[in-house]
Amino acid sequence: MVDISVIVPVYNAEKYIISCLDSLINQTKKEIEIILINDGSKDNSLEILNKYAEKYPNLIKVISQENQGLSVTRNNGIKCANGKYVFFVDSDDVVKIDVLEKLWEKVKEYEYDLIAYDVELIYPDKTVIVKSGITEDKKELTKNDKNKLFQDMYCVAWNKLYKKELFDDEKMLFTPKIWFEDVLVLHKLIPNLKSIAHIDFAGYKYYQRENSITYTYSEKLIDIHFVMESILKYYKEENFFEDYKNELEYMYVRYMYATYLKRLSKSKDKKRFKEGVEFAISEVNKNFPNYKKNIYLNRS
Repeated sequence: MVDISVIVPVYNAEKYIISCLDSLINQTKKEIEIILINDGSKDNSLEILNKYAEKYPNLIKVISQENQGLSVTRNNGIKCANGKYVFFVDSDDVVKIDVLEKLWEKVKEYEYDLIAYDVELIYPDKTVIVKSGITEDKKELTKNDKNKLFQDMYCVAWNKLYKKELFDDEKMLFTPKIWFEDVLVLHKLIPNLKSIAHIDFAGYKYYQRENSITYTYSEKLIDIHFVMESILKYYKEENFFEDYKNELEYMYVRYMYATYLKRLSKSKDKKRFKEGVEFAISEVNKNFPNYKKNIYLNRS
């Protein structure tokens, strides 16, 4: 019986994938399946995956596809998952061997829609613990609980256990070929969540590498604007916008003025940064001209 489907997109990960796989095959929680999706790797990743699948045929399933990107790969993993819950791991990271067991203990208390846990950011010279932003277990989420998720939730896909049925609606799947795809999915999930929980345990080791998108500039950074606009569109189409207007305003300003401009500054191109500042100001004022009165921004 499969309780949890672990989905691992793999692209040119031969340097790191063995450590990742070893942390998964040794999980103390045994009722799992590991779905490894080779996304058109050009190195020896597929060969490594196949060797593990040969050794652990009842545990590992390997899928190989032409390169389609992280979002499509995760979506394909969800579609072929047999578990009641799904769990995402990036191929260059590692999870602690008891994380799935600890998460499942929480499921046995109550079948929460989403369970979050903490993360270790591993730098060359230090380790930093990042909290999930979810501090209480809620079997029945109130509007106020959901409001707090906009402010506090650590918006990454891979520090959470999800009830698979959350993704039954195609609108909840990851959008192809964009950065910040997890920010989009998690914000669309918020109004649809009925229950959430957390474990006070840093079960994921997120290695900070030089080529991480968090620390490098790319033209793809503009995707953050697409993501913000897509979230607003979703909330309007689903008639959630008025209920969450203050929270959406706070989210939009925070991502455009903080995340977008902070990362844009890494381009070291003064003209590009100036244009980015003007763009961010224009877009914020277009969508939320009275944002300076926002209750969350004033609190912070």
